[in-house]
Formats: sequence, C-alpha cells, structure tokens
Amino acid sequence: MASIWEYLRGERNTLDPGGQYKVTLTKSTPQHAITGAAATTGYLYVNLHWTTRIGAPRASGRDALRRFFNPRILSPMEPDAQHAQVNVDLDLACMYELADGSRGVVQPLGGYFGDLQRAPYVKLSGDDQYGAPSGETMYVNLEKKDQFKRLLIFVYIYDGTPAFEQANAVVTIVPQTGPRIEIKLEERAHAARSCAVVLIENTGDNTLTVRREVRYVNGFQADIDRLYGFGMQWQRGYKSS
Repeated sequence: MASIWEYLRGERNTLDPGGQYKVTLTKSTPQHAITGAAATTGYLYVNLHWTTRIGAPRASGRDALRRFFNPRILSPMEPDAQHAQVNVDLDLACMYELADGSRGVVQPLGGYFGDLQRAPYVKLSGDDQYGAPSGETMYVNLEKKDQFKRLLIFVYIYDGTPAFEQANAVVTIVPQTGPRIEIKLEERAHAARSCAVVLIENTGDNTLTVRREVRYVNGFQADIDRLYGFGMQWQRGYKSS
C-alpha cells in the first residue's frame, strides 16, 4: 500500500485494473523515485502502447507541402483523407549517457536494438508497426545501474500519421517492485513528429529518478538531442522492410 509520504508529495498513486499500484506522472506531479532493490535488481520494463484515433483531421495542403520540401522529414506524407482510420507507426527509443561518458541511441531506425549484457545494457524487444496489444517494449539491465548516468525515453513517428493527435499513446515503466509508472501522451501537438517522454537519471544512493518530460518536437532525433545536450552526430536512416 502507498505510504502517507507519497500522498503528501502529491503523487497520483492508484490501483490499475490488475490490482497493482500505479503512479501517473503529470505536469503537477512530474517526478517519482525508484529506490532500494527496485533500482538495482533485475530489469526495468518500459512499454509503449497506443491506439489509433478514428476520423482525425488531415493536415492542410500548406502543411503537406512544407513536409514534402523539408529534407529532415524521413516519412512520406499522410494517407488520403478518404480512409476513416489511419495507421500509426510509433517507435519507442532511448538516448543514453553512460557513466564513462559514452553516448548513443537504442531504436528500431537503423537496427540499433541494443544489448542487455554489454553496453548500453538497454535492449528493445522489437518493432511493432501497428499498435498491437503488447506494444513495443524496452528492457534496462538494473544490475548495471552504476554504469548509467541518464536515459531519455522518447517516441517518434516514423511513418503514417503526421501528428500525435491521431494516436492515444501511453508509456509505462515497471520496476521489479513498487508501483508501475505511467506517462500519457495526451497533449495535442499538430506538427510534432517526436516526443521526449521521460528522463531517468541515476541520482546515487540506490535511486533512479524518473521525471516526466512530454516535450513535443517538430523534428526528429537530432532535434531532441539538441534539447538535452547529448551531442551526437545524426544522419538520415531507414527501417529495413
């Protein structure tokens, strides 16, 4: 059961349908600490799940032309408005900075699926292109917690819909013990192609600090990188068919 201190801090700690305690991070309560054995044992499970909104509005002709002539955009223009339901291809990804200063990304684009036993100790289970019930899942090896400095979990739209407003997306973080942590991508950002969702920082003393970001970006990885100062070099990438 949640402690009185969690309620005094204002965390929204409730029961999910499965009976497990859940913390929902919001603008007013954006932070939660994973402490003790939960921060150093087993794997941290990160899941992205989404469903498609039906009848979402189509972008204007001017917006479509702007994306067509923007060389930074990797995906084609949105499907024709005659389709009632638009396929959404959201990708779960992670920029990481390790304690030794090394930095990189785990993402489907380019096939950077990571590794649990070697650096970066983060692995993406696969690439779900259609919003299946299981969504997309990433694992973080907490036995290697001391190797981490920070992990930025982000989501980007590789293909299909031109804006997050056409999808209901939720990122859920599940430690070995304690409440699961939920971050909803509820805000509407018509031109956004990416969203920095949550920052996980190793703050020492067997503690991982999880902070809600939900910062929508009109570009892709390089633009998120600039916001958070990872300092990596980026180039155009594609998924394997």
